[in-house]
Amino acid sequence: MPPFGSPIVSQPYHINHPDKISPQSEIITVDVGGQIFQTTKQTLSLPGPKSLFYQLAESTQLGARFIDRDPELFSVLLSLLRTGNLPSKAKAFDIEDLIAESKFYNIESLLINSLSNPSHFDAFNLEKSLTLPLNGRDFASTVATTPFGTLHVAHGSKITSFDWSLRRKSTILTQFTAVDSLLAISPTLAAAGATDFSGMQILDLDKGFVRDTLCWENVTRSSSTVQAIGSNREHLFTSFESGRRNSNSIMVYDLNSFTPVSEIAHCEIYGADLDSAIPATKLEWVDSYNLLMASGSHSGPSGMLGNVRLWDIRSGNVAWELKEKVDCFSDITVSDNLSAIFKVGVNSGEVFFTDLRKLSSGESNPWICLGDSRKVLNVKKGGFGCKIEAHGSQVFCSKGGDVEILSEVAMNSSKKGEDELPERVFRRNSIGRVKDMGGSRVTKLAFGGSKMFVTRKDQQSVEVWQSSVRCF
Repeated sequence: MPPFGSPIVSQPYHINHPDKISPQSEIITVDVGGQIFQTTKQTLSLPGPKSLFYQLAESTQLGARFIDRDPELFSVLLSLLRTGNLPSKAKAFDIEDLIAESKFYNIESLLINSLSNPSHFDAFNLEKSLTLPLNGRDFASTVATTPFGTLHVAHGSKITSFDWSLRRKSTILTQFTAVDSLLAISPTLAAAGATDFSGMQILDLDKGFVRDTLCWENVTRSSSTVQAIGSNREHLFTSFESGRRNSNSIMVYDLNSFTPVSEIAHCEIYGADLDSAIPATKLEWVDSYNLLMASGSHSGPSGMLGNVRLWDIRSGNVAWELKEKVDCFSDITVSDNLSAIFKVGVNSGEVFFTDLRKLSSGESNPWICLGDSRKVLNVKKGGFGCKIEAHGSQVFCSKGGDVEILSEVAMNSSKKGEDELPERVFRRNSIGRVKDMGGSRVTKLAFGGSKMFVTRKDQQSVEVWQSSVRCF
């Protein structure tokens, strides 16, 4: 049956003024499964020319256009066009039915935006809503997400992908024994690497093949293993270490063509130069400052050592550097929204921050402790294994099996001088209901769309945390 059927008489125009007829305000009548709907041509044209709604708007057929589909689902999607959000009655439908119907009308992207828009993320109302099981016996080693909630999970030599609705999943087998670094380039494309396998692979997760392999040509011509992967809107960043572990570098690639753009942070290690021996194991882009944060640490004879560097990828120079020796980080992250770097001290287990706006002051120890700074002297590795990640205007830190939120409290700066920055105060809160708290140690925190994803030690699954205030 064709999508449009017999015409039914309808009023063709909406008159805004007795002497004017606005083409943008034409009323369109649609018969869906025997139920009549009226809307404007402007509303139906919103999804663009590829959608069936647009075809309804552009049809020259007089009277009502007929579609042999469910009128109740059509009503929900029409409300989505009108307001940009799903109506409350959408809760009565199964999400799979809404997804299937949105695909029929070719407006799935609008549904994704409504259900998984990052702006709907509410950090203070997160609850554990779902557990995603993984195939096989391997535990999750790393995860990667897209802005609208597609999830890729590496476990053993496999990568399992969940679509934005988390209802459909697929698993591919990689060439790696275990994947240590994973970055989602798109819902179906990812960059993957391992610390014991040469080269970074660009994987087509939909078709299950290696699209490209990127290697670093080091001086010793040995293998080049991947220590970390990061990106911004234009570039892909990869931290490589030579197979002999005597050199390391960060390569910058074009994100679309995967061709090399430049090389920064190249270090050749001579003798006992331990500082140069530390490759970057975390790469995060700081958009407001146009800098790349590269950080790494390792355990040496005198304890944990580390370094944090902010790189200008255009010049290849270090804009700021800090060598960590007293209470090195167990994990570290940078928040563009808060204009600060946060770390968890491996000895103290406390969270520290440093203000990016003050880094030019040249302080020898720019870290400010958000807890009990006296714990720094108590070397018990209380922060070992803790994870910290920034998302939006909050920072999330795991302590054992629990997760805390750090958010900035606005302070009155009326007494400060014009050139003096106000004191910064951060508040700490636990997340989740009592029954959601605890469990084995958190190993990864990731964010995509309106969700937070959590993996735990010795667990063959991924936890999904969502806001208790639904977006419809």
